[in-house]
Amino acid sequence: MSEKKEPGIWKKYNSPMANLTVVAGILLNYLGSKIAAASGFPIYLDNIGTIVAAALGGYLPGIITAVINNMINYALDSVSIYYASISALIAVTAAYICRGKRRVDALQAIKLIFAAAFIGGILGGIITWFLNGPSTEGVAADLLNWCRDSLGLGPFYAHELSTFLLDLVDKALTVMISLIIIRLVPEKFRSKLWMSGWRQKPLEDESVSRGVKISEIKVDSRSLNNRITLMLVFASLSMAIIVTGVSSSLFRQYSRQEHLTTASGIARLAASAVDPEMVDEYIAEGESAEGYAETEKRLTDIRDSSPDIEYVYVYRILEDGCHVVFDLDTAELEGEEPGAVIPFDESFEKYVPDLLAGKRIRPLETNDTYGWLLTAYEPVYDSSGKCVCYAAADVKFEDIQDYEKDFAIKVVLLFLGFFILILVIGLWLSRYNIILPINSMASCASDFAFSDDSADESMAEENLERIKALDIRTGDEVQNLYESFVKMTADSVDHMKNIREQNHSIMRLQNGLIMSLADMVEGRDSDTGNHVRKTAAYCRIILDGLKKKGYYSDQLTDKFMYDVERSAPLHDIGKIAVSDVILNKPGKLTDEEFEIMKTHTTAGRELIDRVIESVEGESYLHEARNLAGSHHEKWNGKGYPDGLSGEDIPLSARIMAIADVFDALTSKRVYKDPMSFEKAVSIIREDSGTHFDPKCVEAFLDSLNDVRGVLDYYNALEAGGIKVRGNEIDNPEEDHETIQAKQDTRDNQDE
Repeated sequence: MSEKKEPGIWKKYNSPMANLTVVAGILLNYLGSKIAAASGFPIYLDNIGTIVAAALGGYLPGIITAVINNMINYALDSVSIYYASISALIAVTAAYICRGKRRVDALQAIKLIFAAAFIGGILGGIITWFLNGPSTEGVAADLLNWCRDSLGLGPFYAHELSTFLLDLVDKALTVMISLIIIRLVPEKFRSKLWMSGWRQKPLEDESVSRGVKISEIKVDSRSLNNRITLMLVFASLSMAIIVTGVSSSLFRQYSRQEHLTTASGIARLAASAVDPEMVDEYIAEGESAEGYAETEKRLTDIRDSSPDIEYVYVYRILEDGCHVVFDLDTAELEGEEPGAVIPFDESFEKYVPDLLAGKRIRPLETNDTYGWLLTAYEPVYDSSGKCVCYAAADVKFEDIQDYEKDFAIKVVLLFLGFFILILVIGLWLSRYNIILPINSMASCASDFAFSDDSADESMAEENLERIKALDIRTGDEVQNLYESFVKMTADSVDHMKNIREQNHSIMRLQNGLIMSLADMVEGRDSDTGNHVRKTAAYCRIILDGLKKKGYYSDQLTDKFMYDVERSAPLHDIGKIAVSDVILNKPGKLTDEEFEIMKTHTTAGRELIDRVIESVEGESYLHEARNLAGSHHEKWNGKGYPDGLSGEDIPLSARIMAIADVFDALTSKRVYKDPMSFEKAVSIIREDSGTHFDPKCVEAFLDSLNDVRGVLDYYNALEAGGIKVRGNEIDNPEEDHETIQAKQDTRDNQDE
């Protein structure tokens, strides 16, 4: 049986219905514009589909709809393509305000209407002003005249206000129709119409356990998303500047060459219309000369054949100036009479020698009496080959500049619409193919816990499943990175498990060594029984009580509590330096012997100091040092070895002081019965504030049920002749009947 092929990433995570938003949007725009045209009112309704596509499909479908719609309209109206940027901005606004909402409230609708009217009326009005100038007919012209005459506005501001007011009506109708269409779309289809480009499992999908949310992805000014945006904007603007500059330069060259060709052609035609044999008579007799009027009429027709030609004239060039043969009148300037002498302009003088010689000269660019002109000269030769005059045609550079400016504006406007489209497409592709996959991996990686704690290990395994659930399939280096990331994470989790198991083994070994060492030390003291275990248990009870009450919260970290409990068995490690004779003396110690006994605190501290020096980094032995050296200090400062008082005594030692004394009071000795639980508790209570830290006593007294449980457990073991050693419980072979009686609380005999 063949294996079922998994669907492609697009079909798996992206709805093909999203493409319908663009098609539907274009059709709605077309229908809206046709209805508006048929109504005869000055409205357009050509953005209905753009708003619907943006609201239902997002930024990209809205902008695609806007640009394609203007491109289609370009076939009917060549000016419409220059408004693509206006339609694109309306799409962006609609997507921002209506994003995925089935119901848009009144305030949002009003915002959309005024925003769209501002874009279409004010910004679009500026485009209209530069392309076509102010309206000259219809309702738009009447409204413009009213704004100018009644409100006293200048032409431009009157134009802007009138276009805004007209567009406000258009956009109000457009938005209302759009919102009605949006509400009619069934809810079950709305999510399918949104255009996304997931190359991984969608982050909003609830099936992703503890999935990454887009809102949780951190973005700052240095983010890849911002850098890609800046790069696209910079690249697009740079390309726009280059293309606009190059296009304008080429257009300028083409325009000048075209005007030059036109001027040269007109000059040749003018030269061919003049009878060279009659030039002398034309200058002498003027309009009364035979054929003058007919020639002037032909020259006028030649000039009027091209809208680019400003002046046409025929001059004879002599040393004293330009002698007029023909000088046609224009609307702005009356021509000179035949025979009149016009002095040479300063910029013209360098060409006079060639003109006097009857040579052909290249077209001239002058900026003198008659303005900034491009002039083409054509010599008129008589039958003997002598140049009798020059026919000239002028083109105004102001006209050429107007063409160039108009061209540059159109290039910029054409670019803006496609710039917005290209920018959004680039950001859309980078979002789904780069930004979201990388940030999803980063978000999962930031939660990845590498610790020997079982909870952290469990969280690491959950994070590994979250990473696998991303299912990134970009088909490029990002996917390669993701697959390597998954493998690395899986290897790290396995490595973490191994380390945790090894750490636990090492911890068990360390604890066993600690307890064995403590047993070895305590074994020299024949009466201590399970002292090290009971005191460690009492310490943990006091620690938990302090934490529950919120006391010493800055110190009672999990690590501190763990270190204290773990190092508690080493509190009497210094007894290894005390002689067996003193340690096991059955009677009361002398003052000298007691002083030696007290040295077990400093000896223990020095011993642990030497161990700490050989261990790098933090270690629980720092608390073992505090316990060994200070567990006989008293709250009132009358303890030993340093006479510390109050909170100058390490917290761990203050806790051990209670545990140590309570165990000494309640433990059975061969020469005495243990003190009752109640009596021992009363002694601890009475010594609160003198021997013991009051807060530690309070925590101890609030946990007496737990304390009694520990005491009863070990009493039961000792009643059966069982003593716990290392990590095991065994039956000691020694005869307890022969254990020598010794002082009740040897270490605390000063009480």
